[in-house]
Amino acid sequence: MNSLQRFLPLVLPFLFFGCASAPKATLLRTVDYVDMDRYLGRWYVIANIPYFLEKGKVASYDTYARRPDGTLVNNFTFRKGSLEAPENTWHGSARVVNTETNAEWKVSFLWPFTSTYLVLELDPDYRWVVVGTPGRGLLWILSRERQLPVTTYAAILERIRVQGYDPARLAKVPQPID
Repeated sequence: MNSLQRFLPLVLPFLFFGCASAPKATLLRTVDYVDMDRYLGRWYVIANIPYFLEKGKVASYDTYARRPDGTLVNNFTFRKGSLEAPENTWHGSARVVNTETNAEWKVSFLWPFTSTYLVLELDPDYRWVVVGTPGRGLLWILSRERQLPVTTYAAILERIRVQGYDPARLAKVPQPID
């Protein structure tokens, strides 16, 4: 099977969800500014709006690092089906498209396909972040730790509801307990 056939399933969600846009009256509000030096590093996936490529993935996390050309490494690491399963990593890249705020990115796991990621919520201490797509088809709640306090999670759910997301669509991602 050639590379395109093998990786086409990775691209389909971006084509269906990432390219959709919300009506102008309901545009998503991003954070005012993302300090990229503070943002880089590992983010554990606490919850997401699941789609077929992330279903069954556990202990997942994203890792961001700066490349010499200014783009970002955007790796997604996961275990399939069990916390004891071996780790797998999908290697992607990202670039900031709104350099005034650093809150809008283009992400790709298979060239030339990209998806728009929006940083919707960001803890002032960079302990957690909420990332979504313009059409509200996908959403991720990420944390520097494998667990997020219940009160913090509940507050995030309320704020994303205000942004037009349905919190009932979110699924928690199993993470090992430290």
